[in-house]
Amino acid sequence: MTDPVRIAMWSGPRNISTAMMRSFENRPDTAVIDEPFYAAYLAATGIDHPLREESLASQPTDWREAVRMVLGPVPESRAIFYQKHMTHHMLPAFGHDWIVQCRNAFLIRAPEDVLASYVEKRSDVALEDIGFVQQREIFEREADRLGRAPPVIDAADVLRDPRGTLSALCRALDIPFTERMLSWPPGRRTTDGAWAPAWYDAVERSTGFAPPRSPVSFDRLRDDLKPFAAAARPHYERLAALRLQTG
Repeated sequence: MTDPVRIAMWSGPRNISTAMMRSFENRPDTAVIDEPFYAAYLAATGIDHPLREESLASQPTDWREAVRMVLGPVPESRAIFYQKHMTHHMLPAFGHDWIVQCRNAFLIRAPEDVLASYVEKRSDVALEDIGFVQQREIFEREADRLGRAPPVIDAADVLRDPRGTLSALCRALDIPFTERMLSWPPGRRTTDGAWAPAWYDAVERSTGFAPPRSPVSFDRLRDDLKPFAAAARPHYERLAALRLQTG
């Protein structure tokens, strides 16, 4: 019996991370898990997020238990275990050694688009809430370990060319691409986190990747968000320069 393929997809919030989880969950060979370190992050930081108490009750609040979960048995003994991770959940006090046991990939989105979307759901925001610095740190450690860049995909590329971008991602992860990744039934999933009612309304209505929207320009951002966008941009551009190309 071969070992399962554990895919850790690292992104920040208000990306297309839940749609990507839907895409992989629609594969017959894949099980998924939704932000397994979220409750541990909430417990450690004391931060107030929508549906905080429900989220804390739904998952381990000890990061060590979350590690055992992501490295443990794969639900339904599937061949692939797709893990949706938020980079800002991996606090410095949390162990990172387990990451090397996964095939790591990175989902990026322009910081202006992330911030404009984030404040629609939660008015308070700080640089550490949007995960760009943490994503860069995890990426650099993995690149150093591999001696090459791990797979990076940009949300804009996925929306513009889902088949091409996901095919390139699957090749980079050494798994087969399937057309089933391009569409899925609408609705909530039992695999969705307890926080889904506060964040997942659009993806619950979706049946595939939506056409890309016009990007948010720096000038259109609220003035109080511009410093965060400027601070995040170098980290985004570092990964964007190495993103997978299609065609």
